[in-house]
Amino acid sequence: MLRREGWRHGQNKTRRVYRELGLQLRNKSPKRRVKAKLRDDRRPATRSNETWAMDFVHDQLATGRKLRVLTIVDIFSRFSPALTPRFTFRGTDVVEILEGVCNEVGFPATIRVDQGTEFVSRDLDVWAYQRGVTLDFSRPGKPTDNAFIEAFNGRFREECLNAHWFLTLADAEEKVETWRRYYNEERPHGAIGNKPPILLQNHDGATSPPP
Repeated sequence: MLRREGWRHGQNKTRRVYRELGLQLRNKSPKRRVKAKLRDDRRPATRSNETWAMDFVHDQLATGRKLRVLTIVDIFSRFSPALTPRFTFRGTDVVEILEGVCNEVGFPATIRVDQGTEFVSRDLDVWAYQRGVTLDFSRPGKPTDNAFIEAFNGRFREECLNAHWFLTLADAEEKVETWRRYYNEERPHGAIGNKPPILLQNHDGATSPPP
């Protein structure tokens, strides 16, 4: 964080200054790295790519092997730019998926997430800083702080995950992507006037991060 602001002092000098000023030092190994808290200035989204919401949904293959799906939805248009199933996720995987998606549909101003390990990772933090994206974290134990993704996940589970057996990861990818396209392009959404989300998706928006 200091290097971002132009400071070039090393860690030892920084810690020495902290001690001399009587400031409280953080533990070397905190149990959890909390990056942000729920902002008080949340407003309804007024355009596509203004605010996204992101989360994970858990499922399994027919063999019993555990599966996770990264879900992303645009709060204004209800358009889902990505539904990605994998066996495991790391922060670098989330960054890879976001970078690919944003190069196609544009970069959001804000992404609402919970405080899961992948979302508080340094990799996602650096990516968001470099791309000018704000990560808006939910409060611990408050899923209603990210109600849009919770509602989307419920529909995704009911209409896709509960309706299919996934034989392999490739089978899951195919069926999940088929449902995503149906949800975006055909399925009417009551919250946006019974239109499919793709009609509200702004395809003329920025497709590169702000300078």
